[in-house]
Amino acid sequence: MKKTKKIGKKAFILALRIGIGSSTALTLASLLNLQNAASAGIITLLTILSTKWETIRLSWARIVTYAIATTLAFILFHLPIDPWFMYAIYIFILVLINEAMDWKSTLSVNAVIGTHFLLTRDFSVEFILNEFMLVLIGIIVAFVVNMFRHNRSHRAHIINHMRRVEQRLKDIVEEMAGYLRNQEGCEDVWADLENLESDIKDYILEAYEYEGNTFHSNSGYYLSYFEMRLEQCMEFYTLHTEMKRMRTRPCQAEVIADYMLYLKDYIMADNYPQEQMKKLEELWEEMRRSPLPESHEDFEDMAILYHVISQLEAFLEHKYNFIQSLNEHQKKNYW
Repeated sequence: MKKTKKIGKKAFILALRIGIGSSTALTLASLLNLQNAASAGIITLLTILSTKWETIRLSWARIVTYAIATTLAFILFHLPIDPWFMYAIYIFILVLINEAMDWKSTLSVNAVIGTHFLLTRDFSVEFILNEFMLVLIGIIVAFVVNMFRHNRSHRAHIINHMRRVEQRLKDIVEEMAGYLRNQEGCEDVWADLENLESDIKDYILEAYEYEGNTFHSNSGYYLSYFEMRLEQCMEFYTLHTEMKRMRTRPCQAEVIADYMLYLKDYIMADNYPQEQMKKLEELWEEMRRSPLPESHEDFEDMAILYHVISQLEAFLEHKYNFIQSLNEHQKKNYW
């Protein structure tokens, strides 16, 4: 329900921004007595759909490809061939150029501009400048509209997601420790992991959007954080799969369960996992010194426990690598 409400609110704000931006661009183009003034509103609409950084990159691409599209239209639309066939050739070449330059987002605008040249066959300096002003007004208005984003509240929202992920990871670790101890009520780990994975993927998209809409340096911290948590979640999938294969509970399972309960108190982002990795290495040594299992069944379960320890090690390594990738500025500003 909350997710649906959030999507509805986001769609409402986007629609409002597009409506205001497109109307403003159309009005400015009309006040300047530009031909095809409505196209300025369409260009604004297409550009608002991007983030702040994407708007800057897209604006430059629109200007460059406008020059290319105008030159291409001048060459093709002067040929004594059926105009609609030449328009197809025009679009065909534009698509190839946009694909080669990875500027696919500019295609729709240049297709519209192409129709203006096709219908008027006017390649005077005045008309070329008219079309350029439509593009310029569209991208300027879109840039201004895209500047008005609630990044502070968005950041607070993302931080809440981080805390929620950490708490859910703690709960899952506790559930898996209970599973090792053969306790009742620990059967929902798989469903909890699936739900957490789905939510983290949504949070990654939010973090990516936030990163694209802020001019602050090192804003990629949140994206890296959620990607790290997704990798840890994948390790827990494997870990839980291994645990479900166990048919008995060797005494070493209790030791690993104790370690997992210890580990859950250090899930937070700003904890260096060196101490936890050291204790895990001590657990490895303790397991190696344990007497060899007597039965084939116990031997298989001991092998599974070794896999469990290996997955816990991988879980910690993802955290360690994440922290190692941070610079001092990120640690100071985000911890």
